[in-house]
Amino acid sequence: MCRRGRAAGSRTPRGRGGDGPRHTASAAAVDRYYARPMTKWEYATVPLLVHATKQILDTWGEDGWELVQVVPGPNNPEQLVAYLKREKQA
Repeated sequence: MCRRGRAAGSRTPRGRGGDGPRHTASAAAVDRYYARPMTKWEYATVPLLVHATKQILDTWGEDGWELVQVVPGPNNPEQLVAYLKREKQA
């Protein structure tokens, strides 16, 4: 009789439950992953005007900047500050 739907004679890898891992990465794939150079970023902080928030973010986005977070300003919680990042150009 089969246990948990497995075919007769099938084996579970030692020390693992279920049917074992679905896939494994080859050593070459792992080497390619770790051999990539680390991405370097540059950052910008931008004050946001409530009446022009979309226009400001669109302008920075066209220059390749990605919005990371928007937080209240340090001196005035009603003033918002956008934190942006983009990949540093070599």
